[in-house]
Amino acid sequence: MTDTSSLTNMKDAVMAAIIDLGKEHDDVVMLDSDLASCLGSNAFKEKFPNRFFNCGIAEANMIGVGAGLSSMGYTPFAHTFGCFASRRDYDQMFISIGYAGQTLHLIGTDPGVTAQYNGGTHMPFEDIALMRQIPGLTIVEPSDAESCYDLIKQIYDTKRPSYIRVNRKGIEHRYKRGEAVLGKGIVLNEGKDLTIVATGALLVSKAVEAIQILKSKGIDATLIDLHTIRPLDTGLIEKYATKTKKVLVLENGRYCGGIGEMIAGYLTQRIDVRMSFINVGEQFGEVGNIDYLCNTFGFTVDNIVSKAIALIK
Repeated sequence: MTDTSSLTNMKDAVMAAIIDLGKEHDDVVMLDSDLASCLGSNAFKEKFPNRFFNCGIAEANMIGVGAGLSSMGYTPFAHTFGCFASRRDYDQMFISIGYAGQTLHLIGTDPGVTAQYNGGTHMPFEDIALMRQIPGLTIVEPSDAESCYDLIKQIYDTKRPSYIRVNRKGIEHRYKRGEAVLGKGIVLNEGKDLTIVATGALLVSKAVEAIQILKSKGIDATLIDLHTIRPLDTGLIEKYATKTKKVLVLENGRYCGGIGEMIAGYLTQRIDVRMSFINVGEQFGEVGNIDYLCNTFGFTVDNIVSKAIALIK
């Protein structure tokens, strides 16, 4: 079992989990779309040369190859950038994997604004909305190295397809190994005034900072790291939404079909709750560094604080 405590990029946590799974299970294979150097999947190739397949810049075909391998009893992990994983792979994920009852774990890297200088064409804001339409497909977006490793290991055990949404660069070490459980959100702070739900490394980190500022202003907020987007931890969300009556949802993507809409759709049928949202809205992506993009799309600590204060007034 790899020690993840010294890793410096999320992509290394992804590959650590897949390589360890490869050591434990002969059915684990790795597919990449000519992006092995971007994820570091060459490390899998070095250890298991007969179980690694570079499918080239042909992402949809890669899913077809994965479907064939799954039908033969293998468990494929396939990687490409999130924009290609969702847009170019979608029909194959829906039909060849979902409808056909096959198992493939699709890793979509650099989701939302984390694509940075690759620009608007490479920023998937709609990937969660698309993947939610595939029945039975698990969706995760871990916020740190340890939860990333643990969730990928647990995803293998489901024997069902999944979409793993994760940034490649930068890393947090927030949890102990074994703390993240698939399908169960993690409460990072308990509060009585409002509930903040965030997912992914970028926005969970911003929310942790915002919580401290809110405390200095006399506002006590619950913070939930919703690392598993599907299946939704409805029990945890409803518990704190019932307690605080106010929910702020942060997501590095679009509201339409996304996490905020999913939570709102669930809660509004059950309790009287006020909600607010931080997301990209009706915009396309842009080119820029992460600070510029966070300011452009409102993914800032100040905006989280302002939205929280407005919600409780």
